[in-house]
Amino acid sequence: MGRTAPRGHNGMKKKGEAGASKNYITRNQAIKKLQCTLGDFRRLCILKGIYPREPKNRKKANKGSSAPASFYYAKDIQYLLHEPVLHKLREHKAFAKKLSKAVGRGEWGLAKNLEEQKPTYRLDHIIKERYPTFVDAVRDLDDALSLIVLFAALPATTTVPASIISNCARLAAEWQLYVMRTRSLRKVFLSIKGIYFQAEIQGQTVTWLVPYMFTQHIPSDLDYRIMLTFLELYQTLLGFVFYRLYTEQNLVYPPKLDEVLDENGAGLGALLLEEAGAKGLVVERMPDAEAEQTEKKRVYAKDVRKQIQEIEKAGVADEGAADEQTADATVAGGSNDAALELDVFPAPANVDESDPTTSVIQPSSLTASTDLFAPYFFFLSREVTRPTLEFVIRSFGGRVGWDPVLGAGSPYKEDDPRITHHVLDRPVLPSSAAALPGKRAFVQPQWVVDCINKKTLLPTDEYKPGAVLPPHLSPFVDEDEVRQRGGYVPEEAGGEGVQLGEEDESEDEEVDEDEAMDEDESAAPALLAAAADPTNEELRHAAELEAEARGVAPAQFEAELAAETKKAKKAAASGKGDNLQVKKTLTEQQQVAASMMTNSQRRLLKKLTYSQDRRNEETAKLQQRKKDIEKRKKKASKQ
Repeated sequence: MGRTAPRGHNGMKKKGEAGASKNYITRNQAIKKLQCTLGDFRRLCILKGIYPREPKNRKKANKGSSAPASFYYAKDIQYLLHEPVLHKLREHKAFAKKLSKAVGRGEWGLAKNLEEQKPTYRLDHIIKERYPTFVDAVRDLDDALSLIVLFAALPATTTVPASIISNCARLAAEWQLYVMRTRSLRKVFLSIKGIYFQAEIQGQTVTWLVPYMFTQHIPSDLDYRIMLTFLELYQTLLGFVFYRLYTEQNLVYPPKLDEVLDENGAGLGALLLEEAGAKGLVVERMPDAEAEQTEKKRVYAKDVRKQIQEIEKAGVADEGAADEQTADATVAGGSNDAALELDVFPAPANVDESDPTTSVIQPSSLTASTDLFAPYFFFLSREVTRPTLEFVIRSFGGRVGWDPVLGAGSPYKEDDPRITHHVLDRPVLPSSAAALPGKRAFVQPQWVVDCINKKTLLPTDEYKPGAVLPPHLSPFVDEDEVRQRGGYVPEEAGGEGVQLGEEDESEDEEVDEDEAMDEDESAAPALLAAAADPTNEELRHAAELEAEARGVAPAQFEAELAAETKKAKKAAASGKGDNLQVKKTLTEQQQVAASMMTNSQRRLLKKLTYSQDRRNEETAKLQQRKKDIEKRKKKASKQ
């Protein structure tokens, strides 16, 4: 039989012992039950993922009291009673009392012994509890990486010690090294807040924010105890995740650090990757001498195909041996480099190359986009932010050198003839650029990011030093969705641009507006309403009923609806908005619908209408700003 609620002598339920008052507990009651301080309670809730809950009836949950309070599930607090971290916090509290007494009495030997036996706790079991599978942990990396990178950019203070900052910087560098190694980076966006990156790990998208390399000032009104608690959890989480990711790539974790290069400002080049079971080090950045030697030993696509055919004829049963031989051929010269040089791709075995009908296997779009900068050599000028551009370029296969001012460890110098792209951020080209050997393109840093987001190499003419750069659009915005909601889509993203006429444009607009008003008045109101909102099925159904009443055939109705929808979109794109008749029809329908709504539904409708009006106002502002820019450009060209 099920468990029944407690009842009194007369069979009635006891107040405060069942229902919401039993399921919820206030914060003060939880602290008393756990016998800990408010700071320790906050730390436990952050580590265990427990957060306040909102009961349906706050008065019932608070046992009849209407005083303001924060509520938690009683089962969550009961779960915290058996948490090992809580016991360690109590031991630390007792340790702090003993240590303060020993120091106050001047018993320095006892204080030293107590300090050596200081209680510590680990969060390994919490990570396993909160993330049952590895995919769950990867899915939750967004906030962890953003906070780690933020603390890595902060200056050391008494609140944030230098040891925490150095550990965060190490974790951020290890993450960048893994992304570069696996070519996992997908999107980059330069925003006002910082630089947004998005990588694809284990089929999951991971997005994090990196602040610009300015001097960071710590605000005084922030509670750093809470942030440091989150940081403590995220450091443990990243340690688990990075170990798994590096191990799957057959790499030793953590990567070794070259202290000499690190002191000289080598950045990511100071971390050395070591393969598991191998004696040598696998360094991402290829030294200059090795690069020249590889250039001399380059193997062409014909040799690679011939070797593959010989392996197939020999009938090698062990697939692992075949993979090793193919890998040796790739290391010796790189079939990818050969294919890029000959503008062909390796053909599969047993394929007659003389047959024109035979199709050659093309690389996938993903491989082509991740190897976007593979055949190119970049050089970063001294005024360019090196850590960001080095990470981005190397993530897409490019090789990077930099000015000695930016740090040690550059694989080649500025006068290297292999350099294909020279990245600088100056208003004019330096006079020494003409004396540089080879053919190289001088571009601004935005060219690199725009190429990544477009997944192709863009022309460099619009990105020359001193040129007005094209708009930098966010790759995280879905233009189709924005267009469907009636938002503003820039012309560069495939939206309808604002076209300006001649000097008598205003007069033509007035005439066109009058004609449109006449046409709209003669048209059916339900048809105009459906054209203004094509996604609304109810309006479409009303328009179909109206067409049946007017005796319009279905084919003719579809043609009229398409024409009116095109007019409505054109009017919205030109900044005119919906015509007055459509607005009047929608207002009447909303009034009729609102009269039959409940109070809660009416409030929800008001919120939706308000957000839609705000969106329309923002769209109109952006369209007007676009018009003003076009007018200024036109006046400047005439002058």
